[in-house]
Amino acid sequence: MDEDCRNCPALCETRTQVVHGYGDVGADFLFVGERPTARADEVGVPFLADDSEESGDGTSLRRILERLGLCDATSPDDRPELENVYLTNLTRCRDPDRKPTDEEIGNCEPYLNAEIRMINPEIIVPVGERALAEIGVEYTTTPVEELDLETHHATTIRGRGFELAPMIEPREQTDARTQAWLERFAELMASDYRQTKGRRSR
Repeated sequence: MDEDCRNCPALCETRTQVVHGYGDVGADFLFVGERPTARADEVGVPFLADDSEESGDGTSLRRILERLGLCDATSPDDRPELENVYLTNLTRCRDPDRKPTDEEIGNCEPYLNAEIRMINPEIIVPVGERALAEIGVEYTTTPVEELDLETHHATTIRGRGFELAPMIEPREQTDARTQAWLERFAELMASDYRQTKGRRSR
C-alpha cells in the first residue's frame, strides 16, 4: 500500500496522512466505511471516533465490536486490538469539508480490491449509504436501485462468495437500530457462515 499516494491532488492538500486498512489480516469480517474520520486522519487507523463525538448520540463502531467480542475493551483507543475483524474505507484520504467524489472513490478502488483479495472475507459490512452502494454494485448482483440502507440495515445480502451485512453509520443509529444489527450479526457469527464458499482452513 502506497503511504504517499498522489492520485487525488485535492485530497493530498487536505489530508494529514493516507489511512489504509487496519486489523486482523486473516479476518472473516471486513468493515468498509466511506472515508477516514477526522481522528483517523490524525492517527492512521480507520473508524476512530472523533473527540467531538464521544459525548454525542448514537454509538461508535468500537463499542459495537466490543459488544460482539471482536475488540479488546482494554486496548488503547487509538490502537484497538481486533480479532477476526479488518477495517477500511472506500477512500484513504480526508477532506474535512466534503465527502469524496466519484473520481476519488474510483482512484482508491485498487487499494480496496487488493485488501478484499488479501483478507478474503466471509462477510463484508458496508457502513453507510455510500459504502453499501459501491460494494453492492461491485460485489453483488442486486440492482443499485434496490440497495437501500434503511431497508437492508440488520439484514444480509448475498454477494459473490460472501455475504453483505449493511449497517447505518453507528452515530446515526438509534438504540433499537443498534440492537437489531447486533442481534443479526451475532446470529451470523454463530452460524456456519463459512459454507458460503470453499475457504481454506487456517
